[in-house]
Amino acid sequence: MSLDGIVTRALVHELQACIRARIHKIYQPTDNELIMHIRGQGVNGKLLLSAHPSMPRIHWTEQTWANPQEPPMFCMLLRKYCEGGVIETIRQVGLERIIEIEVRHRDELGDSSLKKIVLEIMGRHSNLILLDPVTGIIHDGIRHVTPAISSHRVVLPGSAYISPPSQDKVNPLEQTEAEFNEVLARSAKNEDTNSNSIALSTILLNAYTGLSPLLAKEIEYRAKVQQDKPWTAFHEMMEQVAKHSYEPNSVILEDGKSLFSAISLTQAQGAVQSFTSMHQCLDAYYQDKASRDLVRQRTTDLNRFLLNEVAKNEKKVVKLQETLEEAIEADLTRRRGELLTAHLHLYKKGDKSVEVVDYYDEEQPKISIALDPLLTPNENAQRYFRKYNKLKNSRSIVIEQLQATDSEIKYLASVLQGLESATPNDIGEIREELIEQGYIRERGLKRGMKKKKKGSPSILCYTSSEGIPIYVGKNNTQNDYVTNRLAMSSDTWLHTKDIPGSHVLIRSPEFGDATLHEAAMLAAFYSKARASSSVPVDYTRIRNVRKPSGAKPGFVIYEGQKTLYITPDEPFIQQMPSTVK
Repeated sequence: MSLDGIVTRALVHELQACIRARIHKIYQPTDNELIMHIRGQGVNGKLLLSAHPSMPRIHWTEQTWANPQEPPMFCMLLRKYCEGGVIETIRQVGLERIIEIEVRHRDELGDSSLKKIVLEIMGRHSNLILLDPVTGIIHDGIRHVTPAISSHRVVLPGSAYISPPSQDKVNPLEQTEAEFNEVLARSAKNEDTNSNSIALSTILLNAYTGLSPLLAKEIEYRAKVQQDKPWTAFHEMMEQVAKHSYEPNSVILEDGKSLFSAISLTQAQGAVQSFTSMHQCLDAYYQDKASRDLVRQRTTDLNRFLLNEVAKNEKKVVKLQETLEEAIEADLTRRRGELLTAHLHLYKKGDKSVEVVDYYDEEQPKISIALDPLLTPNENAQRYFRKYNKLKNSRSIVIEQLQATDSEIKYLASVLQGLESATPNDIGEIREELIEQGYIRERGLKRGMKKKKKGSPSILCYTSSEGIPIYVGKNNTQNDYVTNRLAMSSDTWLHTKDIPGSHVLIRSPEFGDATLHEAAMLAAFYSKARASSSVPVDYTRIRNVRKPSGAKPGFVIYEGQKTLYITPDEPFIQQMPSTVK
Protein backbone atom coordinates (compact mmCIF):
# COMPACT_ATOMS: atom_id res chain seq x y z
CA MET A 1 0.00 0.00 0.00
CA SER A 2 1.38 3.42 -0.97
CA LEU A 3 -0.54 5.16 1.81
CA ASP A 4 2.12 4.89 4.51
CA GLY A 5 2.90 6.89 7.64
CA ILE A 6 4.76 9.54 5.61
CA VAL A 7 1.77 10.13 3.33
CA THR A 8 -0.47 10.22 6.42
CA ARG A 9 1.82 12.86 7.97
CA ALA A 10 1.55 14.97 4.80
CA LEU A 11 -2.25 14.66 4.80
CA VAL A 12 -2.56 15.62 8.46
CA HIS A 13 -0.21 18.59 7.95
CA GLU A 14 -2.44 19.92 5.16
CA LEU A 15 -5.55 19.34 7.30
CA GLN A 16 -4.29 21.77 9.97
CA ALA A 17 -6.14 24.46 7.96
CA CYS A 18 -9.37 22.88 9.29
CA ILE A 19 -8.64 23.78 12.91
CA ARG A 20 -11.52 25.93 14.24
CA ALA A 21 -13.59 25.17 11.12
CA ARG A 22 -17.10 23.79 11.53
CA ILE A 23 -18.51 20.44 10.38
CA HIS A 24 -21.52 21.58 8.40
CA LYS A 25 -22.95 18.23 7.20
CA ILE A 26 -22.13 14.54 7.60
CA TYR A 27 -23.07 11.83 5.08
CA GLN A 28 -22.37 8.10 4.81
CA PRO A 29 -22.79 7.15 1.13
CA THR A 30 -21.49 3.57 1.55
CA ASP A 31 -20.86 1.02 4.29
CA ASN A 32 -17.20 2.09 4.54
CA GLU A 33 -17.06 5.77 3.55
CA LEU A 34 -17.98 8.93 5.42
CA ILE A 35 -18.18 12.46 4.00
CA MET A 36 -17.85 15.54 6.22
CA HIS A 37 -18.68 18.92 4.66
CA ILE A 38 -16.40 21.39 6.48
CA ARG A 39 -16.72 25.18 6.36
CA GLY A 40 -14.93 28.10 7.98
CA GLN A 41 -11.39 29.41 8.50
CA GLY A 42 -11.02 29.75 4.75
CA VAL A 43 -12.01 26.11 4.21
CA ASN A 44 -15.04 24.90 2.25
CA GLY A 45 -14.94 21.31 1.03
CA LYS A 46 -15.85 17.66 1.46
CA LEU A 47 -13.50 15.52 3.53
CA LEU A 48 -13.65 11.80 2.80
CA LEU A 49 -12.85 9.35 5.60
CA SER A 50 -12.73 5.77 4.34
CA ALA A 51 -12.32 2.49 6.21
CA HIS A 52 -12.59 0.51 2.96
CA PRO A 53 -10.85 -2.91 3.27
CA SER A 54 -8.70 -2.33 0.17
CA MET A 55 -8.78 1.48 -0.18
CA PRO A 56 -8.71 3.08 3.31
CA ARG A 57 -7.81 6.77 3.15
CA ILE A 58 -8.58 10.37 4.11
CA HIS A 59 -8.53 13.30 1.72
CA TRP A 60 -10.51 16.22 0.33
CA THR A 61 -12.66 15.04 -2.55
CA GLU A 62 -14.43 16.61 -5.51
CA GLN A 63 -16.24 13.38 -6.32
CA THR A 64 -20.04 13.34 -6.21
CA TRP A 65 -21.47 10.61 -3.98
CA ALA A 66 -25.05 9.33 -4.04
CA ASN A 67 -26.38 9.07 -0.50
CA PRO A 68 -28.84 6.38 0.66
CA GLN A 69 -32.45 7.38 1.33
CA GLU A 70 -32.07 6.44 4.99
CA PRO A 71 -28.72 7.23 6.69
CA PRO A 72 -27.03 4.32 8.52
CA MET A 73 -27.01 4.30 12.32
CA PHE A 74 -23.32 5.24 12.51
CA CYS A 75 -23.98 8.30 10.35
CA MET A 76 -26.93 9.35 12.55
CA LEU A 77 -24.74 8.98 15.65
CA LEU A 78 -22.03 11.20 14.14
CA ARG A 79 -24.65 13.77 13.18
CA LYS A 80 -25.89 13.79 16.77
CA TYR A 81 -22.44 14.30 18.33
CA CYS A 82 -20.40 16.07 15.63
CA GLU A 83 -22.61 17.86 13.06
CA GLY A 84 -22.35 21.60 13.69
CA GLY A 85 -19.30 21.02 15.89
CA VAL A 86 -15.96 22.81 15.67
CA ILE A 87 -12.77 20.89 14.89
CA GLU A 88 -10.25 21.50 17.70
CA THR A 89 -7.37 19.21 16.76
CA ILE A 90 -6.30 16.89 13.95
CA ARG A 91 -3.25 14.79 14.74
CA GLN A 92 -1.40 11.68 13.73
CA VAL A 93 -0.45 9.09 16.33
CA GLY A 94 3.35 8.99 16.05
CA LEU A 95 4.11 8.04 12.48
CA GLU A 96 1.37 5.41 12.42
CA ARG A 97 -1.53 5.45 9.98
CA ILE A 98 -3.92 6.52 12.73
CA ILE A 99 -5.58 9.95 12.64
CA GLU A 100 -7.50 11.51 15.52
CA ILE A 101 -9.96 14.38 15.01
CA GLU A 102 -11.34 16.08 18.13
CA VAL A 103 -14.64 17.92 17.73
CA ARG A 104 -16.28 20.25 20.26
CA HIS A 105 -20.05 20.21 20.01
CA ARG A 106 -23.04 21.58 21.92
CA ASP A 107 -25.94 19.24 22.63
CA GLU A 108 -29.66 20.02 22.70
CA LEU A 109 -29.31 21.59 26.17
CA GLY A 110 -26.43 23.81 25.07
CA ASP A 111 -23.83 21.90 27.06
CA SER A 112 -20.38 21.65 25.46
CA SER A 113 -18.88 18.20 24.92
CA LEU A 114 -15.73 16.90 23.25
CA LYS A 115 -15.77 13.87 20.94
CA LYS A 116 -12.97 12.11 19.10
CA ILE A 117 -13.15 10.52 15.65
CA VAL A 118 -10.38 7.96 15.09
CA LEU A 119 -9.53 6.73 11.59
CA GLU A 120 -7.36 3.60 11.64
CA ILE A 121 -5.83 2.83 8.23
CA MET A 122 -4.87 -0.84 8.52
CA GLY A 123 -5.85 -2.54 5.25
CA ARG A 124 -8.75 -4.96 5.70
CA HIS A 125 -8.73 -4.20 9.45
CA SER A 126 -9.32 -0.46 8.87
CA ASN A 127 -11.93 1.21 11.06
CA LEU A 128 -13.57 4.53 11.83
CA ILE A 129 -14.48 4.99 15.50
CA LEU A 130 -16.35 7.64 17.50
CA LEU A 131 -15.45 7.79 21.19
CA ASP A 132 -15.48 9.97 24.29
CA PRO A 133 -11.87 11.15 24.81
CA VAL A 134 -12.46 11.80 28.54
CA THR A 135 -13.67 8.31 29.46
CA GLY A 136 -12.17 6.44 26.48
CA ILE A 137 -15.52 4.71 25.91
CA ILE A 138 -16.52 3.91 22.32
CA HIS A 139 -19.85 5.30 21.11
CA ASP A 140 -19.72 3.21 17.93
CA GLY A 141 -17.53 2.14 15.02
CA ILE A 142 -18.22 1.90 11.32
CA ARG A 143 -17.09 -1.74 11.63
CA HIS A 144 -17.73 -3.79 14.76
CA VAL A 145 -14.94 -6.03 16.08
CA THR A 146 -16.11 -8.80 18.41
CA PRO A 147 -13.98 -11.06 20.66
CA ALA A 148 -14.43 -13.79 18.06
CA ILE A 149 -12.70 -11.58 15.48
CA SER A 150 -9.88 -10.16 17.63
CA SER A 151 -8.41 -11.32 20.91
CA HIS A 152 -6.51 -8.04 21.34
CA ARG A 153 -9.42 -5.59 21.46
CA VAL A 154 -13.16 -5.14 20.98
CA VAL A 155 -14.78 -2.34 18.98
CA LEU A 156 -18.39 -2.24 20.16
CA PRO A 157 -20.59 0.50 21.65
CA GLY A 158 -19.86 0.88 25.38
CA SER A 159 -16.48 -0.86 25.32
CA ALA A 160 -13.21 0.85 26.19
CA TYR A 161 -11.08 2.00 23.27
CA ILE A 162 -7.77 0.15 22.90
CA SER A 163 -5.29 1.24 20.27
CA PRO A 164 -4.29 -1.25 17.56
CA PRO A 165 -1.43 -3.53 18.62
CA SER A 166 2.00 -1.88 18.42
CA GLN A 167 4.64 -3.31 16.09
CA ASP A 168 7.47 -2.15 18.40
CA LYS A 169 9.15 -0.16 15.65
CA VAL A 170 11.14 3.09 15.98
CA ASN A 171 10.04 6.49 14.68
CA PRO A 172 12.56 7.23 11.88
CA LEU A 173 12.25 11.01 12.44
CA GLU A 174 13.84 10.57 15.89
CA GLN A 175 16.86 8.51 14.77
CA THR A 176 20.48 9.63 15.08
CA GLU A 177 23.27 8.37 12.85
CA ALA A 178 24.67 6.23 15.66
CA GLU A 179 21.30 4.58 16.31
CA PHE A 180 20.81 4.02 12.58
CA ASN A 181 24.21 2.36 12.26
CA GLU A 182 23.42 0.19 15.29
CA VAL A 183 20.26 -1.06 13.51
CA LEU A 184 22.39 -1.99 10.47
CA ALA A 185 24.99 -3.66 12.69
CA ARG A 186 22.36 -5.84 14.39
CA SER A 187 21.08 -6.89 10.99
CA ALA A 188 24.62 -7.71 9.86
CA LYS A 189 25.01 -10.05 12.87
CA ASN A 190 21.75 -11.79 11.94
CA GLU A 191 23.08 -12.21 8.41
CA ASP A 192 26.19 -13.96 9.74
CA THR A 193 24.05 -16.22 11.94
CA ASN A 194 21.53 -17.15 9.23
CA SER A 195 23.97 -17.00 6.28
CA ASN A 196 21.32 -15.05 4.37
CA SER A 197 21.84 -11.59 2.90
CA ILE A 198 19.15 -9.08 3.99
CA ALA A 199 18.37 -6.15 1.69
CA LEU A 200 18.62 -2.62 3.12
CA SER A 201 14.95 -2.00 2.28
CA THR A 202 13.93 -5.05 4.36
CA ILE A 203 16.05 -3.86 7.30
CA LEU A 204 14.43 -0.40 7.20
CA LEU A 205 10.94 -1.87 6.85
CA ASN A 206 11.40 -4.13 9.88
CA ALA A 207 12.99 -1.44 12.06
CA TYR A 208 11.05 1.77 11.42
CA THR A 209 7.40 2.72 11.64
CA GLY A 210 5.68 4.74 8.91
CA LEU A 211 7.81 3.41 6.06
CA SER A 212 6.14 1.47 3.25
CA PRO A 213 8.03 -1.05 1.08
CA LEU A 214 7.92 1.60 -1.66
CA LEU A 215 9.79 4.23 0.40
CA ALA A 216 12.19 1.67 1.88
CA LYS A 217 13.17 0.60 -1.66
CA GLU A 218 13.48 4.28 -2.62
CA ILE A 219 16.03 4.87 0.16
CA GLU A 220 17.93 1.75 -0.89
CA TYR A 221 17.89 2.89 -4.53
CA ARG A 222 19.14 6.39 -3.69
CA ALA A 223 21.96 4.97 -1.56
CA LYS A 224 23.12 2.78 -4.48
CA VAL A 225 22.86 5.59 -7.06
CA GLN A 226 24.67 8.11 -4.82
CA GLN A 227 27.23 5.43 -3.89
CA ASP A 228 27.13 6.82 -0.37
CA LYS A 229 26.43 5.52 3.11
CA PRO A 230 22.80 4.37 3.63
CA TRP A 231 22.51 6.95 6.42
CA THR A 232 22.92 9.82 3.94
CA ALA A 233 19.95 8.77 1.79
CA PHE A 234 17.89 7.92 4.90
CA HIS A 235 18.71 11.21 6.66
CA GLU A 236 18.01 13.36 3.58
CA MET A 237 14.55 11.84 3.20
CA MET A 238 13.71 12.11 6.91
CA GLU A 239 14.89 15.75 6.95
CA GLN A 240 12.52 16.44 4.06
CA VAL A 241 9.65 14.79 5.95
CA ALA A 242 10.46 16.59 9.21
CA LYS A 243 10.34 19.97 7.41
CA HIS A 244 7.08 19.04 5.64
CA SER A 245 8.78 19.58 2.26
CA TYR A 246 6.62 17.08 0.42
CA GLU A 247 6.53 16.35 -3.30
CA PRO A 248 3.11 14.76 -3.95
CA ASN A 249 3.25 12.72 -7.14
CA SER A 250 1.85 9.67 -8.88
CA VAL A 251 3.60 7.41 -11.38
CA ILE A 252 2.04 5.14 -14.00
CA LEU A 253 4.58 2.39 -14.62
CA GLU A 254 5.20 0.78 -17.99
CA ASP A 255 3.17 -2.30 -16.98
CA GLY A 256 0.15 -0.06 -16.23
CA LYS A 257 0.45 -0.24 -12.43
CA SER A 258 0.18 3.12 -10.68
CA LEU A 259 1.89 4.41 -7.51
CA PHE A 260 1.67 7.55 -5.40
CA SER A 261 3.93 9.04 -2.78
CA ALA A 262 4.64 12.17 -0.74
CA ILE A 263 8.31 11.86 -1.77
CA SER A 264 9.72 11.93 -5.30
CA LEU A 265 10.17 8.36 -6.58
CA THR A 266 13.48 8.30 -8.47
CA GLN A 267 13.35 4.48 -8.73
CA ALA A 268 10.03 4.42 -10.65
CA GLN A 269 10.21 4.49 -14.45
CA GLY A 270 7.02 5.78 -16.04
CA ALA A 271 4.71 8.73 -16.56
CA VAL A 272 5.01 11.06 -13.55
CA GLN A 273 2.28 13.51 -12.52
CA SER A 274 2.96 16.09 -9.81
CA PHE A 275 0.33 17.67 -7.56
CA THR A 276 0.14 20.80 -5.44
CA SER A 277 -1.16 18.88 -2.43
CA MET A 278 -1.23 15.32 -1.11
CA HIS A 279 -5.02 15.47 -0.92
CA GLN A 280 -5.28 16.34 -4.59
CA CYS A 281 -2.95 13.45 -5.41
CA LEU A 282 -5.05 10.92 -3.49
CA ASP A 283 -8.34 12.19 -4.90
CA ALA A 284 -7.02 11.79 -8.45
CA TYR A 285 -5.47 8.39 -7.72
CA TYR A 286 -8.52 6.85 -6.04
CA GLN A 287 -11.30 8.52 -8.02
CA ASP A 288 -11.67 5.90 -10.77
CA LYS A 289 -10.74 3.01 -8.47
CA ALA A 290 -13.31 4.01 -5.84
CA SER A 291 -15.99 4.62 -8.46
CA ARG A 292 -15.43 1.22 -10.09
CA ASP A 293 -15.45 -0.50 -6.69
CA LEU A 294 -18.72 1.20 -5.75
CA VAL A 295 -20.29 0.20 -9.07
CA ARG A 296 -19.10 -3.38 -8.54
CA GLN A 297 -20.69 -3.45 -5.07
CA ARG A 298 -24.03 -2.07 -6.25
CA THR A 299 -24.31 -4.16 -9.43
CA THR A 300 -23.25 -7.59 -8.16
CA ASP A 301 -26.84 -8.85 -8.45
CA LEU A 302 -27.29 -7.39 -11.95
CA ASN A 303 -23.98 -8.75 -13.19
CA ARG A 304 -24.74 -12.23 -11.87
CA PHE A 305 -28.24 -12.15 -13.38
CA LEU A 306 -26.99 -11.00 -16.81
CA LEU A 307 -24.22 -13.62 -16.93
CA ASN A 308 -26.77 -16.34 -16.05
CA GLU A 309 -29.08 -15.08 -18.81
CA VAL A 310 -26.23 -15.14 -21.34
CA ALA A 311 -25.32 -18.70 -20.30
CA LYS A 312 -28.95 -19.84 -20.63
CA ASN A 313 -29.24 -18.33 -24.11
CA GLU A 314 -25.95 -19.87 -25.23
CA LYS A 315 -27.24 -23.31 -24.15
CA LYS A 316 -30.46 -22.59 -26.03
CA VAL A 317 -28.47 -21.82 -29.20
CA VAL A 318 -26.72 -25.23 -28.97
CA LYS A 319 -30.06 -27.07 -28.67
CA LEU A 320 -31.63 -25.06 -31.50
CA GLN A 321 -28.67 -25.83 -33.77
CA GLU A 322 -29.11 -29.54 -33.03
CA THR A 323 -32.80 -29.24 -33.91
CA LEU A 324 -31.91 -27.36 -37.10
CA GLU A 325 -29.51 -30.13 -38.16
CA GLU A 326 -32.38 -32.59 -37.79
CA ALA A 327 -34.66 -30.28 -39.75
CA ILE A 328 -32.13 -30.16 -42.63
CA GLU A 329 -32.95 -33.86 -43.16
CA ALA A 330 -36.48 -32.87 -44.21
CA ASP A 331 -35.73 -33.17 -47.94
CA LEU A 332 -34.22 -36.61 -47.46
CA THR A 333 -37.36 -37.70 -45.56
CA ARG A 334 -39.59 -36.44 -48.40
CA ARG A 335 -37.52 -38.36 -50.96
CA ARG A 336 -37.92 -41.57 -48.95
CA GLY A 337 -41.69 -41.09 -48.81
CA GLU A 338 -41.87 -40.59 -52.59
CA LEU A 339 -39.66 -43.65 -53.22
CA LEU A 340 -41.91 -45.77 -50.97
CA THR A 341 -44.95 -44.52 -52.91
CA ALA A 342 -43.29 -45.48 -56.21
CA HIS A 343 -42.44 -48.98 -54.89
CA LEU A 344 -45.64 -49.95 -53.04
CA HIS A 345 -45.61 -53.32 -54.82
CA LEU A 346 -42.26 -54.33 -53.36
CA TYR A 347 -43.24 -54.53 -49.69
CA LYS A 348 -46.14 -55.49 -47.47
CA LYS A 349 -47.39 -55.08 -43.91
CA GLY A 350 -45.03 -56.80 -41.50
CA ASP A 351 -41.81 -55.88 -43.38
CA LYS A 352 -39.17 -54.06 -41.35
CA SER A 353 -37.35 -52.58 -44.37
CA VAL A 354 -37.38 -52.53 -48.16
CA GLU A 355 -34.71 -52.09 -50.87
CA VAL A 356 -35.69 -49.64 -53.60
CA VAL A 357 -33.99 -47.91 -56.53
CA ASP A 358 -33.11 -44.25 -55.77
CA TYR A 359 -34.30 -42.47 -58.92
CA TYR A 360 -33.05 -39.10 -57.53
CA ASP A 361 -29.44 -40.23 -57.81
CA GLU A 362 -27.86 -40.23 -61.29
CA GLU A 363 -26.29 -43.65 -60.64
CA GLN A 364 -29.66 -44.97 -59.36
CA PRO A 365 -28.27 -47.15 -56.54
CA LYS A 366 -30.39 -49.42 -54.37
CA ILE A 367 -31.03 -48.07 -50.88
CA SER A 368 -32.69 -49.58 -47.80
CA ILE A 369 -35.58 -47.70 -46.17
CA ALA A 370 -36.76 -48.56 -42.65
CA LEU A 371 -40.45 -49.50 -42.28
CA ASP A 372 -42.91 -49.87 -39.42
CA PRO A 373 -44.04 -53.52 -39.56
CA LEU A 374 -47.41 -52.59 -37.98
CA LEU A 375 -48.34 -50.30 -40.90
CA THR A 376 -49.52 -51.00 -44.45
CA PRO A 377 -47.31 -49.92 -47.39
CA ASN A 378 -49.40 -46.80 -47.99
CA GLU A 379 -49.38 -45.89 -44.27
CA ASN A 380 -45.57 -46.26 -44.17
CA ALA A 381 -45.22 -43.80 -47.08
CA GLN A 382 -47.63 -41.37 -45.42
CA ARG A 383 -45.63 -41.64 -42.18
CA TYR A 384 -42.55 -40.23 -43.98
CA PHE A 385 -44.61 -37.42 -45.54
CA ARG A 386 -45.99 -36.42 -42.12
CA LYS A 387 -42.45 -36.39 -40.67
CA TYR A 388 -41.32 -34.26 -43.65
CA ASN A 389 -44.05 -31.65 -43.03
CA LYS A 390 -43.16 -31.51 -39.33
CA LEU A 391 -39.44 -31.03 -40.04
CA LYS A 392 -40.14 -28.43 -42.74
CA ASN A 393 -42.31 -26.34 -40.39
CA SER A 394 -39.86 -26.68 -37.50
CA ARG A 395 -36.95 -25.46 -39.65
CA SER A 396 -38.48 -22.02 -40.24
CA ILE A 397 -39.45 -21.75 -36.57
CA VAL A 398 -35.97 -22.83 -35.39
CA ILE A 399 -34.29 -20.30 -37.69
CA GLU A 400 -36.50 -17.55 -36.25
CA GLN A 401 -35.70 -18.68 -32.71
CA LEU A 402 -31.95 -18.76 -33.48
CA GLN A 403 -32.09 -15.20 -34.80
CA ALA A 404 -34.09 -14.03 -31.75
CA THR A 405 -31.70 -15.78 -29.33
CA ASP A 406 -28.67 -14.30 -31.09
CA SER A 407 -30.23 -10.83 -30.79
CA GLU A 408 -30.91 -11.53 -27.11
CA ILE A 409 -27.27 -12.46 -26.46
CA LYS A 410 -26.06 -9.31 -28.25
CA TYR A 411 -28.45 -7.17 -26.19
CA LEU A 412 -27.35 -8.75 -22.90
CA ALA A 413 -23.71 -8.21 -23.95
CA SER A 414 -24.47 -4.51 -24.52
CA VAL A 415 -25.98 -4.22 -21.02
CA LEU A 416 -22.93 -5.95 -19.51
CA GLN A 417 -20.70 -3.52 -21.40
CA GLY A 418 -22.77 -0.66 -19.96
CA LEU A 419 -22.08 -2.00 -16.45
CA GLU A 420 -18.33 -2.14 -17.15
CA SER A 421 -18.13 1.56 -18.04
CA ALA A 422 -20.85 2.74 -15.62
CA THR A 423 -20.41 5.32 -12.88
CA PRO A 424 -22.49 5.08 -9.68
CA ASN A 425 -24.95 7.58 -11.22
CA ASP A 426 -25.51 5.33 -14.27
CA ILE A 427 -26.61 2.25 -12.32
CA GLY A 428 -30.21 3.45 -11.91
CA GLU A 429 -30.63 3.88 -15.69
CA ILE A 430 -29.39 0.35 -16.39
CA ARG A 431 -31.63 -1.14 -13.69
CA GLU A 432 -34.62 0.84 -15.01
CA GLU A 433 -33.93 -0.40 -18.55
CA LEU A 434 -33.96 -4.05 -17.40
CA ILE A 435 -37.21 -3.42 -15.53
CA GLU A 436 -38.83 -1.93 -18.65
CA GLN A 437 -37.65 -4.87 -20.76
CA GLY A 438 -39.18 -7.30 -18.26
CA TYR A 439 -35.96 -8.93 -17.10
CA ILE A 440 -36.20 -7.93 -13.44
CA ARG A 441 -38.89 -6.64 -11.11
CA GLU A 442 -38.93 -3.18 -9.61
CA ARG A 443 -37.81 -3.10 -6.02
CA GLY A 444 -39.43 -1.10 -3.27
CA LEU A 445 -42.45 0.14 -5.27
CA LYS A 446 -45.49 -0.34 -3.07
CA ARG A 447 -48.98 -0.93 -4.42
CA GLY A 448 -50.64 2.31 -5.49
CA MET A 449 -47.35 4.21 -5.74
CA LYS A 450 -46.69 5.97 -9.02
CA LYS A 451 -43.38 5.62 -10.77
CA LYS A 452 -41.30 8.75 -11.11
CA LYS A 453 -41.45 10.34 -14.52
CA LYS A 454 -38.29 9.52 -16.42
CA GLY A 455 -36.29 12.59 -17.47
CA SER A 456 -33.43 12.98 -19.90
CA PRO A 457 -30.32 11.01 -18.93
CA SER A 458 -27.08 12.79 -18.05
CA ILE A 459 -24.60 12.40 -20.92
CA LEU A 460 -20.81 12.46 -20.72
CA CYS A 461 -19.49 15.17 -23.07
CA TYR A 462 -15.84 15.52 -24.06
CA THR A 463 -14.32 18.50 -25.86
CA SER A 464 -11.94 17.71 -28.71
CA SER A 465 -8.61 19.46 -29.26
CA GLU A 466 -10.44 21.52 -31.90
CA GLY A 467 -13.06 22.66 -29.36
CA ILE A 468 -15.87 20.47 -30.74
CA PRO A 469 -18.22 18.63 -28.32
CA ILE A 470 -18.20 14.81 -28.47
CA TYR A 471 -21.07 13.04 -26.66
CA VAL A 472 -20.68 9.48 -25.32
CA GLY A 473 -23.57 7.21 -24.35
CA LYS A 474 -22.37 4.73 -21.71
CA ASN A 475 -25.45 2.47 -21.60
CA ASN A 476 -28.41 1.65 -23.84
CA THR A 477 -30.63 4.36 -22.36
CA GLN A 478 -27.98 7.00 -22.99
CA ASN A 479 -27.20 5.53 -26.44
CA ASP A 480 -30.85 5.87 -27.48
CA TYR A 481 -30.93 9.46 -26.24
CA VAL A 482 -27.67 10.44 -27.97
CA THR A 483 -28.59 8.86 -31.32
CA ASN A 484 -32.34 9.40 -31.55
CA ARG A 485 -32.98 12.63 -29.65
CA LEU A 486 -29.81 14.65 -29.17
CA ALA A 487 -28.28 14.22 -32.64
CA MET A 488 -28.94 16.41 -35.67
CA SER A 489 -28.89 15.03 -39.23
CA SER A 490 -25.51 16.66 -40.05
CA ASP A 491 -23.75 15.25 -36.97
CA THR A 492 -21.37 12.29 -37.22
CA TRP A 493 -22.06 9.02 -35.40
CA LEU A 494 -19.43 6.45 -34.37
CA HIS A 495 -19.55 2.90 -32.99
CA THR A 496 -17.16 -0.05 -32.75
CA LYS A 497 -17.69 -2.50 -35.61
CA ASP A 498 -19.52 -5.66 -34.44
CA ILE A 499 -18.41 -5.03 -30.83
CA PRO A 500 -20.69 -3.96 -27.93
CA GLY A 501 -19.96 -0.35 -27.01
CA SER A 502 -21.05 3.26 -26.76
CA HIS A 503 -22.76 5.44 -29.33
CA VAL A 504 -20.45 8.43 -29.86
CA LEU A 505 -21.62 11.67 -31.48
CA ILE A 506 -19.52 14.49 -32.95
CA ARG A 507 -21.85 17.45 -32.50
CA SER A 508 -20.76 19.50 -35.52
CA PRO A 509 -21.22 19.30 -39.31
CA GLU A 510 -17.57 20.26 -39.87
CA PHE A 511 -14.49 18.99 -38.02
CA GLY A 512 -10.88 18.01 -38.63
CA ASP A 513 -9.01 14.72 -38.53
CA ALA A 514 -7.98 15.35 -34.91
CA THR A 515 -11.61 15.44 -33.72
CA LEU A 516 -12.48 12.31 -35.74
CA HIS A 517 -9.45 10.50 -34.30
CA GLU A 518 -10.34 11.49 -30.72
CA ALA A 519 -14.02 10.51 -31.16
CA ALA A 520 -12.99 7.13 -32.60
CA MET A 521 -10.67 6.63 -29.62
CA LEU A 522 -13.57 7.35 -27.25
CA ALA A 523 -15.76 4.83 -29.12
CA ALA A 524 -13.03 2.20 -28.80
CA PHE A 525 -12.31 3.03 -25.14
CA TYR A 526 -15.98 2.84 -24.10
CA SER A 527 -16.44 -0.60 -25.68
CA LYS A 528 -15.71 -4.23 -24.87
CA ALA A 529 -12.47 -3.87 -26.85
CA ARG A 530 -11.01 -1.11 -24.65
CA ALA A 531 -7.96 -3.26 -23.81
CA SER A 532 -7.35 -4.25 -27.46
CA SER A 533 -5.30 -2.63 -30.21
CA SER A 534 -6.37 -1.61 -33.73
CA VAL A 535 -10.06 -1.60 -32.79
CA PRO A 536 -12.34 -1.13 -35.86
CA VAL A 537 -14.64 1.91 -35.45
CA ASP A 538 -17.38 2.69 -37.99
CA TYR A 539 -18.44 6.30 -38.58
CA THR A 540 -21.21 7.83 -40.70
CA ARG A 541 -23.59 10.78 -40.74
CA ILE A 542 -26.45 10.44 -38.30
CA ARG A 543 -28.95 10.62 -41.20
CA ASN A 544 -27.72 7.12 -42.17
CA VAL A 545 -28.51 5.68 -38.74
CA ARG A 546 -31.98 4.46 -37.74
CA LYS A 547 -33.62 2.36 -35.06
CA PRO A 548 -35.89 -0.44 -36.38
CA SER A 549 -39.44 -0.49 -35.08
CA GLY A 550 -39.73 -2.61 -31.93
CA ALA A 551 -35.95 -2.97 -31.53
CA LYS A 552 -34.43 -3.26 -28.06
CA PRO A 553 -32.78 -0.21 -26.43
CA GLY A 554 -29.45 0.76 -27.98
CA PHE A 555 -29.98 -1.21 -31.21
CA VAL A 556 -29.64 0.61 -34.53
CA ILE A 557 -28.81 -0.17 -38.15
CA TYR A 558 -26.69 2.08 -40.33
CA GLU A 559 -25.22 2.40 -43.81
CA GLY A 560 -22.70 4.49 -45.75
CA GLN A 561 -20.08 3.96 -43.06
CA LYS A 562 -16.30 4.19 -43.21
CA THR A 563 -13.99 2.37 -40.80
CA LEU A 564 -11.06 3.59 -38.71
CA TYR A 565 -8.66 1.33 -36.81
CA ILE A 566 -7.53 2.80 -33.53
CA THR A 567 -5.87 1.79 -30.26
CA PRO A 568 -7.43 3.28 -27.08
CA ASP A 569 -5.08 5.51 -25.05
CA GLU A 570 -6.44 5.83 -21.50
CA PRO A 571 -4.01 8.53 -20.26
CA PHE A 572 -4.85 10.67 -23.32
CA ILE A 573 -8.61 10.24 -22.74
CA GLN A 574 -8.25 11.14 -19.05
CA GLN A 575 -6.57 14.42 -20.06
CA MET A 576 -9.39 15.39 -22.45
CA PRO A 577 -11.73 18.05 -20.99
CA SER A 578 -15.06 16.46 -20.07
CA THR A 579 -18.29 17.26 -18.27
CA VAL A 580 -21.65 15.61 -17.66
CA LYS A 581 -24.60 17.37 -19.29
